[in-house]
Amino acid sequence: QVRLVESGGGLVQAGGSLRLSCAASGTIFSFNSMGWYRQAPGKERELVARIEGASSTNYADSVKGRFSISRDAARKAVYLQMDTLKPEDTAVYFCNAEFYSRSFWGQGTQVTVSS
Repeated sequence: QVRLVESGGGLVQAGGSLRLSCAASGTIFSFNSMGWYRQAPGKERELVARIEGASSTNYADSVKGRFSISRDAARKAVYLQMDTLKPEDTAVYFCNAEFYSRSFWGQGTQVTVSS
């Protein structure tokens, strides 16, 4: 069974940085795409950043220039470097991975940015 485990969340002051990691276990295949989503209280889950193949990326407008997504060569782990964090970045961040028609989600990691 495929399992995604996120780490790296926490509490940081506005302007600070965090690096999220997501590692997959229980799989022998490489994912076609991997990404990060977030969900703030009372809001819908939204895309933060996604990486397709080796290096094709897309970002939500709200994080462009501040966040950077990357993945390992085996395509079984994905990272999100978050700089210049803002209070509005506060949310639970979820890792997602897709292998053709199959989609997998992590349990989420809390990111809290204080003003």
